[in-house]
Amino acid sequence: YLEKIKAQQINWIGRSEGMNIKFKIEGINENINVFTTRADTLFGVTAMVLAPEHSLVAKITVQEYKKQVENYISDSKAKSELERTDLEKEKTGVFTGAYCLNPVNNEKIPIWVGDYVIATYGGGAVMVVPAHDKRDYALAKKYKLKIKEVVKGGDISKDAYTEYGKLVNSGQFNGLDSKQAIKKISKWLNKKGFGEEIIQYKLRDWVFSRQHYWGEPIPMIHCSQCGIVPVPEKDLPVELPYVKSYKPTDTGESPLANIKDWVNVKCPKCRGQAKRETDTMPNWAGSNWYFLRYIDPHNDQALADPKKLKYWLPIDLYNGGMEHTTLHLLYSRFWHKFLFDIGAVPTDEPYAQRRSHGMVLAEDGRKMSKSFSNVVSPDKIVKEYGADVLRVYEMFMGPFDQAIAWNTKTIEGVARFLTKVIKLVNARLAVGFKQNADSQNQVSKLEQLNHQTIKKVSEDIENLKFNTAIAALMEYTNGLINYQDQVKIDYLKTLILLLSPFAPHLAEELWHQINPKLSEKKSIFQTSWPEFDPKLVKRQEIELVIQINGRVRDKIITAANISQSQAEKLAQTQVKIQKYIKGKNIIKIIFIKGKLINFVLGS
Repeated sequence: YLEKIKAQQINWIGRSEGMNIKFKIEGINENINVFTTRADTLFGVTAMVLAPEHSLVAKITVQEYKKQVENYISDSKAKSELERTDLEKEKTGVFTGAYCLNPVNNEKIPIWVGDYVIATYGGGAVMVVPAHDKRDYALAKKYKLKIKEVVKGGDISKDAYTEYGKLVNSGQFNGLDSKQAIKKISKWLNKKGFGEEIIQYKLRDWVFSRQHYWGEPIPMIHCSQCGIVPVPEKDLPVELPYVKSYKPTDTGESPLANIKDWVNVKCPKCRGQAKRETDTMPNWAGSNWYFLRYIDPHNDQALADPKKLKYWLPIDLYNGGMEHTTLHLLYSRFWHKFLFDIGAVPTDEPYAQRRSHGMVLAEDGRKMSKSFSNVVSPDKIVKEYGADVLRVYEMFMGPFDQAIAWNTKTIEGVARFLTKVIKLVNARLAVGFKQNADSQNQVSKLEQLNHQTIKKVSEDIENLKFNTAIAALMEYTNGLINYQDQVKIDYLKTLILLLSPFAPHLAEELWHQINPKLSEKKSIFQTSWPEFDPKLVKRQEIELVIQINGRVRDKIITAANISQSQAEKLAQTQVKIQKYIKGKNIIKIIFIKGKLINFVLGS
């Protein structure tokens, strides 16, 4: 998996080792429980922020602040969780008028309500340490909260210092470095009964049911006598009934609730009157394992034949958008691990490799949208340039995993490239493929370029570096055009075969042109992929960089296997180099074979 994919999943799961700390509320017998991974900053807490949904908000809010707090909570209900937790968004809050006590120094801490705090994580409360958290720092500056430095290392007059360092203004723990302090303060809190070490996760339970028609029925039956009873295995799968209308019901139930013939059943346990569950599973349910059925789609005795599962799993490559990293990719991994635990599949992970693709943006650099009137129609591009030009351009426009803006001018460049290929093939077919006996050196270069291109394109396709693969094909085409009279038919075959994944229609047509005896049914895609000779991909020439005291002063083309003594002599004959070394003492020579030579001169 790419590091950015791993990082996104790690952050989404959000495993954190830390302390659950009790802050006693002043005036009442209640505590606020706060989770933190940075117990070393505890002396720097200058405020407490509760989630609007926190059960203590109504209980602790002082009368004179009640209206303000109620209005704030009302406004927060109109925001999605994503909006509330957006790191780029300015954080807001309101004071409740209440205070809690810091367990390490008994300082009074004002209690606020802030909608950037979520009730389901960390106890629904956040201790504000402005000097050592960027979000808290911004909040403190906005509302004029105290900023107290407790970890040395930064300049808190300018910004929060979030790294580790030596503790200051921290009582008996002064002078400890952060890692030591976290352990000692945690131990002290535990001993005093003010906290306990716990592991927290940002990940929350999955709300699995949906109140719509489309989706796998949940195989449960509700009986007034027996409670919730699973549908017997012999009656699985439960199939959706035919319905005329998929509209939601007035009661908020699934449309299935109106299909009485389907809903009303006998209880499998007591045979009394009962009803089916009318909620369905979310679309993630089926999409989390459908690929396993592809392995053995007609098996009505098991999920799939164990031998076939062992042969095919794990999936070689899962390619998708980054938005699936914390949704489908994550959930399908969970699902697969469960199936592995019960012995239904032979692998712990469903995918051997996960890659992500970027987004094609509009020419103005924004996401394509009808509201922006910047949508590019593929149909128009195909009509004007053809499907292969569109395909090649989309793969050539930039790195596969990055967002790239559409550029119509570049499409014309791709169209010219494919036209070059057509003209090259037609030109060689017209004159034949006689070898020029006087051009063996150039033929040798083309042979080497041929094998280098096979290697480059093959490896780039494997690594989804389509843009650089196409660039290599462009370079190869130019090489063949420059030495047309030395072009072998094998070189053209290589070019067309390597081009075929990118421009399949054109490649198929050209393949039959240079292979007129082929059966019409013999497609280029039934032909073996070309192989390269490892001996011929090694470069015979290199660009040797010549440096003086580490600064590049010249570059020369020379044999790839040039020795240090040869490189020294050759470099010193260059006019650009002679003016630097004339009359100077060369005290050291650094030579990196195949790359550079550096002359270190004395003063």
